[in-house]
Amino acid sequence: MSRAAAIASSLIRQKRQAREREKANACRGSGSPSNSKGANEKSSKLNVFSRVKLFGSRKKRKRRRPPDPQLKGIVTRLSSRQGFQLQMQPDGTIDGTKDEDSTYAVFNLIPVGLRVVAIQGVQTKLYLAMNNEGFLYTSEHFTPECKFKESVFENYYVTYSSMLYRQQASGRAWYLGLNKEGGIMKGNHVKKNKAAAHFIPKPLKVIHKKSRRLSSAPSLPSVMVQGCILDSCVGNQV
Repeated sequence: MSRAAAIASSLIRQKRQAREREKANACRGSGSPSNSKGANEKSSKLNVFSRVKLFGSRKKRKRRRPPDPQLKGIVTRLSSRQGFQLQMQPDGTIDGTKDEDSTYAVFNLIPVGLRVVAIQGVQTKLYLAMNNEGFLYTSEHFTPECKFKESVFENYYVTYSSMLYRQQASGRAWYLGLNKEGGIMKGNHVKKNKAAAHFIPKPLKVIHKKSRRLSSAPSLPSVMVQGCILDSCVGNQV
């Protein structure tokens, strides 16, 4: 009898333990959704991070640098209304000559802006420039002082004035000019309505040059030669 009671109590104890295990498992199961949710969120964040990292680790494609713009200029002589050809001698001296075949009287007229040109000696490779006192000089490098505004005057004459300097009081421009003896004049002594400032470009040929860079400035824009000036010069030659 005692043996049967022991077996019965053992079965009851086992059932009780089984119920307790089921309850414990049920409690654990009720907390699992939040845990699984947190785990899912953590894994999704990791996936996003890995994707971002993977995207950022991709090699950036090297952008091809566009080719340097080409400037369309002209090789020309600059004939002064005073009866001289503007010339740039090997030592950098600027003056006028009566010799129409002088190789030092040939220039590259290179557009570097809207109606703005650089004047470079073909033989010397020097640039014509004007300083803040109105004196003309030559420069090995292209600088802002080498920029001249090109304007058409009466009877198709062309004037070249400094882009940087002018009279402070009146605002009058400073011009490239030759006197009656063929000597170069100070820019602030030349008036645009006088013969000293008047030139006629006589184009020899059209050239293509890479864009000029200022010694302390970004690259310059590519601008075509002003058609009205070129046409008038050609018409004058004919």
